[in-house]
Amino acid sequence: RAEIRVGQSERTMPRMYYDDGAMPHDGSGPTTRANWSPYDNNGGTVLAVAGEDYVVCAADTRMSTGYNILTRDYKKIDQMSDKCVLASAGFMADAVTLKKTLKARCTTYEFQNDKPMGCVSFAQMLSNTLYYRRFFPYYTFNIVAGLDAEGKGAVFTYDAVGSYERTNYSCQGSGQGLIMPVLDNQLKTVSPLVLPAQSSATPLSESEAVDLVKDCFATAGERDIYTGDTVEIWIINKDGVRKEYQELKLD
Repeated sequence: RAEIRVGQSERTMPRMYYDDGAMPHDGSGPTTRANWSPYDNNGGTVLAVAGEDYVVCAADTRMSTGYNILTRDYKKIDQMSDKCVLASAGFMADAVTLKKTLKARCTTYEFQNDKPMGCVSFAQMLSNTLYYRRFFPYYTFNIVAGLDAEGKGAVFTYDAVGSYERTNYSCQGSGQGLIMPVLDNQLKTVSPLVLPAQSSATPLSESEAVDLVKDCFATAGERDIYTGDTVEIWIINKDGVRKEYQELKLD
């Protein structure tokens, strides 16, 4: 009787073949593809503009996956020291882990040196941290914004494995393709290879830079479904740090 029941179950329940894309099967049953990834892209856009004595860093507050909005109030910018902030787009779980690690290292640095870590030093530390994880990288696309030792605005832009560059403006995230052409048109400066050397600082006042950032997010929010809800704007200058907000579309 046991053999009969086993035979009946085999006839009534079709076998499932799991195809990972590499192992062939005999094709006698339905195929189920088992897909899994340790990464996700939660969208969002971050942007920074550096001036002669200020820096503006902004990010929207939407966090999405696919066509679902997970939250409308996710902060993508974190303050790392008195004159330095870090903005991250991409996979938000990795961004949280990365920022937690960096904050711990900033605290250790301050205890050991009796001073907060500077913006340029922090930029190098972030590059080292990302490169250390290059074989299983943090899936984050980062911008560091702050004031350097001379009080000048500094923006550092990164890829996921720590390659970075100091620029006077940058944008990362899902709205990058929409915003960077606008920034290139408005802020592009002379090549550093041209002599005599010219300042690469943004040729805008602080208020003009803030207005430009707001305009960039307004146009990106109309065309990118992963950018929206609210823009959080950080302004850093010799007087300290302050924040402004701009509402975007909610759809």
